[in-house]
Amino acid sequence: MSVPKASDVLAAEVRERILSGEFPEGMPLPPERQLVEQTGLSRATVREALRILEVERLLRIRPGRGGGAFVHRPDHQSLASTVQLVIRGQQIRLDALHETREAMEPACAALAAGRRTAHDLAELDAAHTDLVEAGEDIPQFLRANVRWHTAVARASGNELLIGFMSALSQSIYAATDIQQFMDTEIRAITARAHASIAKAIRDGDPAAARRRMERHVCGFARAAARVDSRESLDLAGTESELAPPEAD
Repeated sequence: MSVPKASDVLAAEVRERILSGEFPEGMPLPPERQLVEQTGLSRATVREALRILEVERLLRIRPGRGGGAFVHRPDHQSLASTVQLVIRGQQIRLDALHETREAMEPACAALAAGRRTAHDLAELDAAHTDLVEAGEDIPQFLRANVRWHTAVARASGNELLIGFMSALSQSIYAATDIQQFMDTEIRAITARAHASIAKAIRDGDPAAARRRMERHVCGFARAAARVDSRESLDLAGTESELAPPEAD
């Protein structure tokens, strides 16, 4: 039989209270000295339990006067960070990332068309403006691109999709040979595809939003695969893949 460490038992109790909502976001835990008195555990054990929860991002530790341990309930960013760690730690194949994105992002677009708010549309417009105005600044273009795709996920109103899509978008672009891929024409094609998808979302047309996003992400995956395999990039073919027409 394996006997759990006292620090694990304490961490499990506090974790359950955080996840159940008994301990709300931002609530300060009692000072370390008080926790020692309340639990009857050593200061080292209490510190280890708090450290476990900090690593799990369930607590924020603030040093100094007025500091201490504060509850932090998991959100979509916590999910995104965890998914990115799994992707990097398991060295998930790039084509597997593309397959996952192709399965999920059209659903995000369809949900966004039915649920988007005025704020969501403003976020899409702002990200699109930044993308178009990036010019030859590739890092700015990529930041705006990830921001746009994340905005579509946020407009879906699904917390799990938001977390997964944030992690996938960043991981895919980090693993793609951007310098070879993001030339002037590809950036223009991407901008047109985004505008077409955003129009379907704005019009409240889930079927068109799903269809156009599917063409866009599938076309991106095929084009990126050709570059990655050092094959020539057929821009004439890529235009139809990445940029779905307005009338479809």
